[in-house]
Amino acid sequence: MSERSVLLEASRSRRVQREARARRARRRRRARATATILAVGAVALLGLTATLGSEPSAPRTTPAKRVQATRKPPAAYAAGLAPAHERVDASFKMPLRSGLLFDVRTGKVLWERRSTRVLPIASLTKMMTALVVVARSKPSARVLVTRQAVHFTGSGVGLLPLGKRVRLKTLLYGLLLPSGNDAAIALAQHVAGTQGRFIAMMNSRARAMHLRCTHFTTVSGVVDQGNHSCAADLAVIAHAVLRQRVLAPIVAARSAVLPFPIKAGKLYLYNNNPLLRLEYRGTDGVKTGFTTLAGSCLVAAARRGGAWLAVVLLHSADPPDQAEKLLNAGFAALRAPRL
Repeated sequence: MSERSVLLEASRSRRVQREARARRARRRRRARATATILAVGAVALLGLTATLGSEPSAPRTTPAKRVQATRKPPAAYAAGLAPAHERVDASFKMPLRSGLLFDVRTGKVLWERRSTRVLPIASLTKMMTALVVVARSKPSARVLVTRQAVHFTGSGVGLLPLGKRVRLKTLLYGLLLPSGNDAAIALAQHVAGTQGRFIAMMNSRARAMHLRCTHFTTVSGVVDQGNHSCAADLAVIAHAVLRQRVLAPIVAARSAVLPFPIKAGKLYLYNNNPLLRLEYRGTDGVKTGFTTLAGSCLVAAARRGGAWLAVVLLHSADPPDQAEKLLNAGFAALRAPRL
């Protein structure tokens, strides 16, 4: 064999060996790739099987946190219904635009008619006026009777001596019993300097109390435009008044005789609340109101035994009769045995 033939044969042999090695390398790579794919698929399948075969695990929490997560927030005052056996079914011959009967202590509603309807509220406004005054001044403070207070419109004490100072608590009686617009002006100016600034305080207090449909444009309620609330909000305000240690005895008084800087030296006041005048048993507040647009309005509260109920009536054709009917039905429902 020639040298050329030997070289060609050797070259062909090396080429065959290289090709064989290359084929073996390709087979190994394919085998590794297949093994990887199978392994990934097996892991995915195991994960899917575990997911389908079991409930998703909840995040780990302490028992206290689990209880807190399931506990419902309490209902807002005068927004939740009383138990069925305590609720009242009432209808009236005379018209009533909005009303509410509620438990003063709990805020549970025993009866309601359009209790979130926004309406003018006349002198029911003075409940908020009183709350702001006692929050920002002492009952023993002396209040200057200004010219604006003397030149008032609507209902009033009517005897305020211009330029003299009157005890603040006396003016609170004048505000809440005969519904004195003059007392409202004097008190507002004493606390805030101007009626406008005092009205801003009233609206700020309403927001702080989370009242949903209440807005004030007057310290007394003599202006209807923009001065409004609803029965549900008025229940919250009335509850605050009845729980206020200075105001609660005032709104519960049928009359009052107070020292006053006039010739006689005394001021005689009488409460406009019709239930107090009619001596409805257990009555302890709260406020009346009237304008042509608002109609007759009443917030009245009464206690019987361990029960304490209150009613809100807006634009009522007969507040005394409707209030008595609702309160009587409410007290009866609370006394009735459960079946």
